[in-house]
Amino acid sequence: MRALPNWLTVSRVVMAVVFFAILTLWRWDGSAAQTGGVDALLLACAALFAVATLTDALDGYLARRWNVESAFGRIMDPFADKVLVLGALVFLAGPDFWWRFPEGHAARLAGSGIQISGIYPWMVVAIIARELMVTSIRGVLEAQGVRFGAVWAGKLKMIFQSAGIPAILAIIALWPTAPVVSAGDPGWHATAGRIAVDVIAWTMVGVTLLSGVPYVTKGFSLLRVKDGAGAGGGAR
Repeated sequence: MRALPNWLTVSRVVMAVVFFAILTLWRWDGSAAQTGGVDALLLACAALFAVATLTDALDGYLARRWNVESAFGRIMDPFADKVLVLGALVFLAGPDFWWRFPEGHAARLAGSGIQISGIYPWMVVAIIARELMVTSIRGVLEAQGVRFGAVWAGKLKMIFQSAGIPAILAIIALWPTAPVVSAGDPGWHATAGRIAVDVIAWTMVGVTLLSGVPYVTKGFSLLRVKDGAGAGGGAR
């Protein structure tokens, strides 16, 4: 029982590796999703990601309930979370999810295309920057003996990411998400799947970035207090 929470955390890292391996084999070009069928690989990825995020909720709950929280868990739990989520976003923003306008289309001449997943590289960079900022603040404060645990915004962020990423994969696997184009029409039309993916992606990214605000404001407030206390102590 004491080891189960840590084994669940380790299993999440293993599931993340399998998840990445499946996405490494997947390509939009020639996939079942592109041809209008049900994409079993993406559905498997969505299910695996959902199971992995459930272990995140379960290992923390069991560790607290059984009073078996450990240094290993405090290190590996956030590590496993970030590897899974950030790794998934890197893949979703990668070239395998890139759709180009067909030959002869006006936009194709400009080299234009759309990220089928709705996740673009700049979004991943912004999310990684948010994670690095929060982690840096937490590291400085805890090195000074100040506990800096998760706040409600961080838990809300995890909920949106845990639901948003598998939802995007499932939508791509089951419904058309590529734009509809017509010969002689320089524009394009979005399908219901395309709109759903974009709404989920932008909402998830927006919530993730906004969730960093309470951490930053609280963190810098605590740092100012510590700096002020240190300055006062030196003056005396």
